[in-house]
Amino acid sequence: MGIAPVPGRTPPVATPPGTGPGRAPELLVLGCSVTGAAAAVAQPFVLGRTLDLLLGGHDAGPWLAASVALLVGEILLDGLTAFLTGRCTADWTAAIRSRALRGLLHAVPDTARAHSPGDVATRLTLNASDAGAAPTARAALTASLVTPAGALIALAVVDVWVAACVLVGLPALAWVLRTFARDTGTSVGAYQRVQSDIASRLLEAVEGAETVAAAGTAARERERVLRPLPELGTLGERMWRLHGRALATGGVLVPLLTVAATAVGGLRLGAGALTAGELLAVIRYAQLAAGIGGAATLVGAVARGRSARERTRGLEGLPALSYGPRTLAPGGPGTLELRGVRVSRDGTEVLRADLLTVPGGRTAAVVGRSGSGKSVLAAVAGRLLDPDRGQVLLDGTPLPSLTRTCLRAEVGFAFARPELGERTVAEAVAAGPRAVSPHQVRSAVRLAGADAFVHRLPRGYDTPLADAPLSGGEYQRLGLARAFAHTGRLLVMDDATSSLDTATEHAVERAQRRSPSVVTRLVVTHRPSVAARADLVVWLEDGRVRAVGPHRLLWREAAYRAVFGAREEGAEAPSRDRDGETATGPADTLQKQARP
Repeated sequence: MGIAPVPGRTPPVATPPGTGPGRAPELLVLGCSVTGAAAAVAQPFVLGRTLDLLLGGHDAGPWLAASVALLVGEILLDGLTAFLTGRCTADWTAAIRSRALRGLLHAVPDTARAHSPGDVATRLTLNASDAGAAPTARAALTASLVTPAGALIALAVVDVWVAACVLVGLPALAWVLRTFARDTGTSVGAYQRVQSDIASRLLEAVEGAETVAAAGTAARERERVLRPLPELGTLGERMWRLHGRALATGGVLVPLLTVAATAVGGLRLGAGALTAGELLAVIRYAQLAAGIGGAATLVGAVARGRSARERTRGLEGLPALSYGPRTLAPGGPGTLELRGVRVSRDGTEVLRADLLTVPGGRTAAVVGRSGSGKSVLAAVAGRLLDPDRGQVLLDGTPLPSLTRTCLRAEVGFAFARPELGERTVAEAVAAGPRAVSPHQVRSAVRLAGADAFVHRLPRGYDTPLADAPLSGGEYQRLGLARAFAHTGRLLVMDDATSSLDTATEHAVERAQRRSPSVVTRLVVTHRPSVAARADLVVWLEDGRVRAVGPHRLLWREAAYRAVFGAREEGAEAPSRDRDGETATGPADTLQKQARP
């Protein structure tokens, strides 16, 4: 067959409905804030009218009651707004984190690796928190603008001359806010990027703490982690300087406007154009109208939230694998085929497999020097990565056409560093796409050679992994057990036995051969003993399949022996394993792959 194009990148996974609070909580906060602002705007007029009636000896009971009602209502609305703000912020933060984490976990692993652990942690914690606070900050900012606008309108109704006085100074306050919002947005984005860089460096240092201690490079590592700190300090200082400048400018303009409005109102009172109550209302309205300068803090929160949201969307928008509607017929042999496969990274081809077939039920060892494309081949074979071109088929069915459930139930993976979580031993092995019984869990653990040390744990299979003192090899064997328990017809092992000694590794492989379940295995390995026991070997060199054949025939080539560090001419490969089984598979001749 010719080379069939397969999209190398698929659209990001769609966020399912119900994963976020929607606009309703934000609109509720906005409604409460605006209603509270309206009450604050109405309060000076009612209070001034009450004062005039009292000074004139008239009945002010209804107006006084209305003033008290507005005051109590404003207090209650402020409390309700604060409560709803906390709930809305918590809900949005949780939703944003959930979406970002979902995007990360559903992403093509190859693209997800572009984000370091520190960067991911920063986006899921600090950035998600800032982004979660943005909706309520927008509502509060809207309300903070409604109050000055309403106050200015009310001021014009009471006395147009005082309103004109206040209106003259408002453009200066608006200019301050606009400049602050523009400059803050740029600074916040840079600050968050440097913050993420420091977090990444710190996590790398923590993960390599033993190496740092052994090498005596703690001082140098500390300097490396803290190297971006001066830049972070400069950016932080700039943000605080912008914030302080905005507050200081507003702090000067607001009193000036209030004093000017009070002076004009006093003159109007002396001229008989205003009453005492109206003067009281005028002074309060001038203060509310000039309050637009106090919105700088909210503008900063919105700017931080917008920048942080862009960073969390970077995780949500990671390319994800798409799945088809098909399933595999039961009882298939598990034949794996790669046809015309091409994978490139940064414009460089890292894998080329024109026609590679692993017969069902057989074991294929993938060998090659570091960087030869072994892990890429494993990822493509198990569809953790789609090739840029070509097809990968399992029992004649293209992998992208399978449903997610079918694919993950039929294709299992075992890695050098499995992630088992903090469950108990039994729960960790049982976690996967298949429903696994306790008996199957124990069978898989025995198959992985882990049953003996599991029984030595404080609570056996019910021991939480966080409390289990496991070595790297023991942890790896539990990862193998989980893979054995959930694999249908194809098992991809990417250096999954690297932490096992050769005797244990051989015992695990012997147990698999004697297992009644027939599984096709693709094993990435650096050990000649594993290659010798495989049915065939896929030899990779510079991303190309150089040859496919039995280990004993490939061993005749010096270049192949050099892959394992054996350079002596005439070296012989073992032809039988410890059980007396033939180390080679059904192939009798060496299949050389055409090289461009």
